[in-house]
Amino acid sequence: MKEIIVIIRPNKMKKTRDVLEALGFPAMNARRVLGRGNQRAIIGDVTLPFPPEGIEEAKGTMRYIPKRMISIMVEDCDVQLVVEAIMKVNHTGNIGDGKIFVCPVDDAVRIRTGEKGDMAL
Repeated sequence: MKEIIVIIRPNKMKKTRDVLEALGFPAMNARRVLGRGNQRAIIGDVTLPFPPEGIEEAKGTMRYIPKRMISIMVEDCDVQLVVEAIMKVNHTGNIGDGKIFVCPVDDAVRIRTGEKGDMAL
């Protein structure tokens, strides 16, 4: 079992969710995050309000950029399918397209039924 953690542009969230749902992966956690990697500014695709203190006026860059972070648990055999689908939907070729992290998960337990492992997904 693996956890796939995805950081993407906010304007790609709906399309990413729709594609994952169409592939049979409707269960996920998503949250709004602020951060940055190599990208130093927003390239015209984010229309979200952000605090003025996020802008470094002298440099014309932002300290933190609004993104979306998705966490999805999948069986080992589904990792490649999910990663490729996310890449296809979110690739623009521009800096700031995002990152995907694949992490091992030791176990999962469904609280309601006590099911463990892949059955808990």
